[in-house]
Amino acid sequence: MTNQNLFAALRAGFPADLDTVAIETADGPAGTAFTPLYYTWRDLDRATAMIANLLAGLKLPAGSRVAVQTEKSVEALMLYLAVLRAGYVYLPLNTAYQASEIEYFIGNAEPAVVVCSPKNFSWVSRIAFKAGTRNVFTLGDDRAGSLLERAAHCSDQHAPAFAQDGDLAAILYTSGTTGRSKGAMLSHGNLAQNALVLKDYWGWKPGDVLIHALPIFHVHGLFVASHAALLNGSRMIWFGRYDPKATIARFKEATVFMGVPTLYVRMLAEAALSPEACAHMRLFISGSAPLLTETFNDWRSRTGHTILERYGMSETVMLTSNPCDARLGERRGGTVGFPLPGVGVRVRDDQGRPCPTGDIGGIEVSGPNVFAGYWRMPEKTKEEFTSDGWFKTGDVGRIDERGYVTIVGRSKDLIISGGYNVYPAEIESTINDLPGVAESAVIGVPHPDFGEGVVAVVVAKPGARLDGPAIVAELKGKIANFKVPKHLFVVPDLPRNAMGKVQKNLLREQHQALFAQ
Repeated sequence: MTNQNLFAALRAGFPADLDTVAIETADGPAGTAFTPLYYTWRDLDRATAMIANLLAGLKLPAGSRVAVQTEKSVEALMLYLAVLRAGYVYLPLNTAYQASEIEYFIGNAEPAVVVCSPKNFSWVSRIAFKAGTRNVFTLGDDRAGSLLERAAHCSDQHAPAFAQDGDLAAILYTSGTTGRSKGAMLSHGNLAQNALVLKDYWGWKPGDVLIHALPIFHVHGLFVASHAALLNGSRMIWFGRYDPKATIARFKEATVFMGVPTLYVRMLAEAALSPEACAHMRLFISGSAPLLTETFNDWRSRTGHTILERYGMSETVMLTSNPCDARLGERRGGTVGFPLPGVGVRVRDDQGRPCPTGDIGGIEVSGPNVFAGYWRMPEKTKEEFTSDGWFKTGDVGRIDERGYVTIVGRSKDLIISGGYNVYPAEIESTINDLPGVAESAVIGVPHPDFGEGVVAVVVAKPGARLDGPAIVAELKGKIANFKVPKHLFVVPDLPRNAMGKVQKNLLREQHQALFAQ
């Protein structure tokens, strides 16, 4: 049987000359003098083999999870590729997650290996060892850490482990609207098929160069951007941290850029952004959060380029895209384009009936890119799929007569801030546990930089006095920074309907213009 290991598919895209540059760093660790580092395709091949051999030498059970919470670096990308190569399951964790969150993920996934930043080793290792993890390594963004020290003694030759299409490749935790996060299980086939489709649909060609300015702990940066460049044998200009001015300066050497709307907003604030600065670029892609029509139009006016907006999820990778090839149609602001080849998208009402063209309903999807289910949550998995096997995205939208998909809202009160999913129930639970808090409501309102800003409205217990800034300060030590409310209001009570349900729509209306200035 043919080996369907995703690493083997990506490795097949490497150019014939392995000594050409694959990745060039565009910045360095904070507070250090910067000298660009150049990694060849041979470096990627050898280093991933050495790390894969280190993992194989641990004699881990089949299907073992490798949980990773490290700063962005080329070595962190190599670690991801090595986990695939060795046949294990990669579990990326947001670098903003705090101890209570990491404790849940490690307890739920039961990884055999945990890799963390050296600065976090003391507390991460305590959590991991307590949960039964036997192997904890460190990896810094300065090429330091025990992982590389140990791997340096391993062979640089390694045959990719055998995998079938349906074998598990990665678990991505996506927050739930109630309770704890859910681990979306993605297979080698899910990821490989989606990468191959996007390579063709977005017109990747020899000579393309990608500016990689996204984090690599979620779908956009780790899968969509990295897979595309590797599969096409394209050089990457690698930013460890996003810098709008420095990014614009590198456009003259690149052809493709992928970003969340926030990155585009910040570049629009730079005087250096111009048609001349973007003359060498071929394609700008936006995703992970809604792109405001104003940003779409301003970018076209300032640069002469039309942003391509697309739509995907942790559970499905990419689902739809505006056309790259003008012969397939124009790129329409406010839409996420057409279903990708092989992907089914339909809109149905609350009764499960198909919605007429242009009518709004729940978006459901199918295809080889759609995940198998949630890690150790068979009942939740069953709830999220229809009887005929379509995944219920939880998003609300419509499909017009041309086939363009438009997302008009999200069910379950999901907030997307700066490209990250924020679920109010999780934050409300944390706030409600604080002394003196009777109840809270968390909402998202329009924000010019982040798309949506997180806002909390809190009610005090009788006789208690709450201090908004103090609550925000305490939350920063309990939850990831992108979840922390940008504003917190203490009020006498929350608006409710006749059934006693909090009317968040009224709160959103009340604070709609909060960030307008």
